Amino acid sequence: MAEILLSLTIIGVVAAITLPSLTGNINERTWNTQRKALYARFSQAIALMPALNGYGTTAEDATETFITAGLSKVLKINNICDSEHLSDCGLASKIINASASTMSLPKTTSGIQNANFNANGLSYPELTAAAFETANGESVLAFYNRECQAQDVLASNGYRTTQSKVCVNFVYDLNGSKGPNTFGKDIGIITAFYPSDSVVVAPYPHLRGGELEVTFAQANSACKNFDSEYRAPNLEEMMSLLYNGQLVGTGHQRYWTSARIDSQNAWIVSLTGNFFPRSVGSSIDSEGIANAVRCVKR
Repeated sequence: MAEILLSLTIIGVVAAITLPSLTGNINERTWNTQRKALYARFSQAIALMPALNGYGTTAEDATETFITAGLSKVLKINNICDSEHLSDCGLASKIINASASTMSLPKTTSGIQNANFNANGLSYPELTAAAFETANGESVLAFYNRECQAQDVLASNGYRTTQSKVCVNFVYDLNGSKGPNTFGKDIGIITAFYPSDSVVVAPYPHLRGGELEVTFAQANSACKNFDSEYRAPNLEEMMSLLYNGQLVGTGHQRYWTSARIDSQNAWIVSLTGNFFPRSVGSSIDSEGIANAVRCVKR
């Protein structure tokens, strides 16, 4: 009997140790599958819209109008909520960002952007959020810019700005307010750029040390050293990460993208939202500012 009790005790201890890890792995796989499916549905829906700009009349009513008059025509939506009733669409009032800090669910862009993102002298509207629930049960927070602009021609070496290129930014929760309400788990981001020929991205950044001071040539290999599934972000992915600075967290002022201009230069994005060329061999600018990479998952 003593031997049986000892065996059961050992089995119980092993189960207590391994079960949380096993449950976590199952949740991770489930979230990854849902995340990819949601991105596919949003990409298809955005592609069906004639244009992404022009909905609504002010920054206060534009997001809700975009959802009701535009997005709902191409995406199955069960419920739409204005900025004062976001919880009615299944969104939690508090979420955990990539830095493991608890933050309130943002109702305007100032609550989701890094403080420096809109501090470069641009006239950029303070966008009011609205929310909706999809037919598949996801809860989605949206910030819509009715004045978004077309993609710049990237052949010249001048500065460009991110803010005017963002048409709509989505923060989704795959299972509503059930939890864990944590970025990188059930919470993620999708951003659509440019009113026509839109580019839709859903960057999934490395959450544990995925920022490195490197040259452009080192960026991809440095990311793959974390995990073979990680790489340097493209231009729109990096702009999306900085737009969502409060959720994603940022430790550097400038970040490489995977977008080359020519053999000597590639596009880099700053914390203020500008993107501009930098020499591919430089890890420190002439101003003494480090060029870093923020790794994203494939």
